[in-house]
Amino acid sequence: MIVLGIETSCDECSAAVVRDGHEIMSNVIATQIELHKPYQGVVPELASRLHTEWIQQVVEAALRQAGITNKELDAVAVTSRPGLLGSLLVGVSFAKCYASALGIPFIGIDHIRAHLYASQIETPLEYPYLGVLVSGGHTVICRVDDYDRVDVLGTTIDDAIGEAFDKVAKFYDLGFPGGVVIDRLSKSGDPTAFLFPGPSLGEEHRYDMSYSGLKTAVINQKDRFRKEGAEDTPENIAASFQRQAVGILMKRVRLALEDTGLKRVSAGGGVAANSLLRAELKELEKSGYTVTFPSLKLCTDNGAMVAGLGYRYLKDGITSDSHLSASARVTAFKKN
Repeated sequence: MIVLGIETSCDECSAAVVRDGHEIMSNVIATQIELHKPYQGVVPELASRLHTEWIQQVVEAALRQAGITNKELDAVAVTSRPGLLGSLLVGVSFAKCYASALGIPFIGIDHIRAHLYASQIETPLEYPYLGVLVSGGHTVICRVDDYDRVDVLGTTIDDAIGEAFDKVAKFYDLGFPGGVVIDRLSKSGDPTAFLFPGPSLGEEHRYDMSYSGLKTAVINQKDRFRKEGAEDTPENIAASFQRQAVGILMKRVRLALEDTGLKRVSAGGGVAANSLLRAELKELEKSGYTVTFPSLKLCTDNGAMVAGLGYRYLKDGITSDSHLSASARVTAFKKN
């Protein structure tokens, strides 16, 4: 079965064609980064307007690269939640009309589940496993029992990890997107130059995270935490901040693995491309855990993960009707 996947939840306009859930025939991503750079962040109105202008061209490019016509499609899958509402509505409206015109099923996909599924396209991992979703909008640790059975164990109580990266980068005028810039600067910085604090949340938040305090320390109080003799350079600030940000997450990941007894871990989302996080997750393999994460192109928002997950729903006979609309909020998960 061949599924067209469409992703417009934020600032990436993407379409992909995937066969049988794992063969990526094409994955076109039209990025808006350069157009949002002057604002050092995503402007929702601008993002949705650009999706409206680009989406048809992106879909046509995906079909051309796949070497097929739209008559060969078996279904259209599209991200319908969560994300920027205006951007989501562009994708959902287009996908519904496109599928209706072709007389094929339409499938609404949850963005979080798609990111958690992304690594399965390239490296299938046996269920259950511990899912780690890290991005600009989400920071979630969850138990994944199947492609559509996800129970949240912990999440951020304030800023998402990627949001903290972006805000620190914006304050110091390092560039946009912040995660990419800070990761690059960190490679030539001293991660112990600033000993930034981590959160103390209490046992009721055993697997939860907080990045607001760390962000405040880096932006407003950094001199309090500078090691004697350490240089106050962008590289040292970036390396020290990244070390603590990843450390906060990894502490909760290790706790969740110990408590649940799960032996497999899969990460997804834009921050899963971070070099330090990938290295820390790989270290778990020395303790007997199996670890997977997507290739760098599948960490960012992309249509392939949407199409891959759409195939699983289609295979199980699960489709959406024309009444489905976009939702900006997370509605599909429960927290244990």
